[in-house]
Amino acid sequence: MKSNELRRDLGLFDAVAIGWGAIVGAGLFVVTGVAAAVAGPAFLVGLLVAAVVATFNALSSAQLAANYPRSGGTYEYGYEVLHPWAGFAAGWTFLASKLAAGGTVAIGFGGYLAALVPGVSAQAAAASAVVALTVANYLGIRKAGRLNIAIVVVTLTSLAYFAVTGLPAFQRENLEPFAPEGAGSVLRSAALLFFAYTGYARIATLAEEVREPRRTIPRAIMISLGTAAVLYLLVAFVAVGAVGAETMASSRSPLATAAERIGAPAGALAIGIGAAAAMLGVLLSQVLGISRVMLAMARRGDLPPGLGHVSEKRAVPDKAIFVTGAIILLLALFGTLEWIVASATFTILLYYTITNVAALRLEKKLKLYGDAIAVLGTLSCLALAFSLKPETIAWGLLLLAAGFAFRALLRRPVRGRS
Repeated sequence: MKSNELRRDLGLFDAVAIGWGAIVGAGLFVVTGVAAAVAGPAFLVGLLVAAVVATFNALSSAQLAANYPRSGGTYEYGYEVLHPWAGFAAGWTFLASKLAAGGTVAIGFGGYLAALVPGVSAQAAAASAVVALTVANYLGIRKAGRLNIAIVVVTLTSLAYFAVTGLPAFQRENLEPFAPEGAGSVLRSAALLFFAYTGYARIATLAEEVREPRRTIPRAIMISLGTAAVLYLLVAFVAVGAVGAETMASSRSPLATAAERIGAPAGALAIGIGAAAAMLGVLLSQVLGISRVMLAMARRGDLPPGLGHVSEKRAVPDKAIFVTGAIILLLALFGTLEWIVASATFTILLYYTITNVAALRLEKKLKLYGDAIAVLGTLSCLALAFSLKPETIAWGLLLLAAGFAFRALLRRPVRGRS
């Protein structure tokens, strides 16, 4: 193994668990309420549409990662298959949106833990989680993977308990009227909910650390996405059927509110624990994914070269991990940049548009799936992206412009340097 390369320590189960940890998080515990406010009970259709779109993107990501099994995900594919500007656009939007999301998730974890344990400071809990998970990432991919598995088990157990105890409370009248805001609202809810599925891409960004990547990565992505989609649909169906879309829409913690209304023994506690665990899982995977994209960008000169350092002892991008942790810690302590958070949905859809176009441009002999998958992925991403509010699109384009300005400044020749 070369000194600046990572070690292939992840098998199929490890990769699937990382996918679960990245997917099953704030999207299910928080965004379902926002989607219910947009589309009423019809957000269930939006959830299904988002899953279909995510599947197109997942297949495109899978075949690209199988052929380019290096850290960086779509940043690498954009560079290799399309153009350096496309690669940079993907990498920059990923970093900006995921760093902001990391701060938001840390704050969310602190809030959940403070509600579960009276007397605990939400801010201190958020900061402690960021520090602990940064250290876990530094200790190596195997240790981080084992911690992720433990977190995922807690999250899935709590959601299974919610679904089983909530099903008897289901009432069909809670689904009426089904689409009070019309068909357009379903598409808008799908755009919001698509964000909840995108964690499967974490597997692709870790491709350099997966054993037998051509075989393992496509399987891991589809298993994690498929099972998570079934879980999302089941839990959302139970929640809206038990308490109605209006109740979910009025709550910042829709599943916790639903659990309280259902009245199952310790139901609200179980959801609170599950939500806190889910936030930890997402935060762990954020540090994993962000640091690997930083590593890839530093290798190509799109970030300061020091971020491309790999620890010989632990085979991890140590400097990128600590910079990632430090930025998320600052955001957790002082608040996230709202304009970046607002642009996250648009920029993630842009990221996956680049993924699909890159998959379409692959050499025929390298393709695992037909071109129809990438075409449908591209069209569906663009349709969802431009169904968003104009201000959300504007913030996303501003974020992209800021990235290109940063790249130009970083690569500007220095006087006196040969």
